[in-house]
Amino acid sequence: MLRNTLMATVALAALVGGAHAAELKVGAANVPATLDPGKDHSNSGSQFYYNSFDTLIEKDHTTGEPKFLPGLATSWQMVDDTTMEFKLRQDVTFQNGEEMTADDVVFSFNRMLQATFPPYQVRSKDRLSNFESAEKIDDYTVRVHARRAEPLWETLINMQQLMIVPEDYIKALSGDPAVAEDSDYEAFSLAPIGTGPYKIAEFVPEQRLVWERYDGFWGDAAPFEKVTVRRIPEMATRITALKNGEVDLITNLPPDQLQLVESDPDLKVEGMVTPLFHVLIYNTQNETMANPKLRQALNYAIDRDTLNEALWLGKAVVPSTHTMEEFGPLYMPDLETFKYDLEKAKTLLAESGYDGETIRIDTSASYYTNGLLAMQAIAEMWSQIGVKTEINVNDAWTGGDPTMNARNWSNPMYFADPFGSFGVMWAPGGPAEGEGRFKTDADYAEKWERFRFSSKVEERRQAYGELMERIKQDPPFLVLYRPYESWGMRKDVDWAPMPGHIPYVLDFRAGSIGVQS
Repeated sequence: MLRNTLMATVALAALVGGAHAAELKVGAANVPATLDPGKDHSNSGSQFYYNSFDTLIEKDHTTGEPKFLPGLATSWQMVDDTTMEFKLRQDVTFQNGEEMTADDVVFSFNRMLQATFPPYQVRSKDRLSNFESAEKIDDYTVRVHARRAEPLWETLINMQQLMIVPEDYIKALSGDPAVAEDSDYEAFSLAPIGTGPYKIAEFVPEQRLVWERYDGFWGDAAPFEKVTVRRIPEMATRITALKNGEVDLITNLPPDQLQLVESDPDLKVEGMVTPLFHVLIYNTQNETMANPKLRQALNYAIDRDTLNEALWLGKAVVPSTHTMEEFGPLYMPDLETFKYDLEKAKTLLAESGYDGETIRIDTSASYYTNGLLAMQAIAEMWSQIGVKTEINVNDAWTGGDPTMNARNWSNPMYFADPFGSFGVMWAPGGPAEGEGRFKTDADYAEKWERFRFSSKVEERRQAYGELMERIKQDPPFLVLYRPYESWGMRKDVDWAPMPGHIPYVLDFRAGSIGVQS
């Protein structure tokens, strides 16, 4: 079946006793407040959707290369420059037993493409704005229409935000069962249902999630009868829970704790350089931060290689620009957007007119691995050129706070293209501009249009280079590094993060995890 084909290259041990295991227990640093693949794009939420939901087009997650495979669609083809047709897999059911048909696919797409629910409108704007609508041809045929020729069809159809959800179930959650209302979507985010191998049997926001095997799944059966995830925000407590056998696997293990886990003969560690950037962002519209030379000076003053060695034991990747290997032909390490140069930082600071104002650095205590430590180290680096700082530790998001000066953030790879990381965050009208801390102009928009919609790779590369030069000269952010994230687990658990997933996905499907006899 598809799952066997998809994961055939992954060598895993047999499950206990040659049969499916009973339960896996996970200690996670974060559990989100809601679970809806359409509205969510958080690092904490992205961990959980793949086990319960499917997309029309699947992806080979064993490789970072964009190898697309049949998912809920068995085939797809272009009808014209702006229309793609999908033939749907038959005999697929949602986890409440209802059959999935073209009506559900059209509903799932149009709730995003023609969004009226405010959270969907945000996601539609930042990554789906070129898609116009989905149309039912018959019960197992759907056409999706774009506004203009789309160079990234399969890549975008594979996105988490276009996972398929049940129309009738959602409409019946509140109010009029014939109409999809905002209250239906709010209710769905607390009791979600998909077509994947695990149904969400229990969800306590920000605390606990329980998956149970869905025996009606169209593909290979889930390897566990039950998976329980509970939030354990304190790192030391997570490690203790693993050592004591309270959990089988833990997330967000920083490099300086690897030896503590690996020294236990019953435990091991798996890790990878994550397809995500930790970034430092600036509020360019704040009076204190308005001068580009000040922000250039701050960027040049940060020794990112030292941060890597101190916080990640050299395991992170420090890029020269906003690029990563997963971008394929759009990977551009030859660009130099970010560089450490202390003397240049001092010169630019003097030219900026900086007069001793305190720069407030906002950060969460634990959301980003090593996030607080990184901000403390950056504050010390800035002090070396005479910049005063104050660190504001607050778990609330302050990216839209007009009094914010600087803070840490992340730019995940939501899909394997620069649009899927830089573009989603920094496009005209995207989240950074939408929250008021970044402003584009006509020149930026023209470069963006050429990058986003050119059909030729070289034209996209040229435009992306021009965008990076704009970022260099008037920086709204600094890419710090791609962090090396690790997971601790029992030695008999065969699991590792796969390079083809978006960041942090806990893939517990058949072929992706096993438990040794």
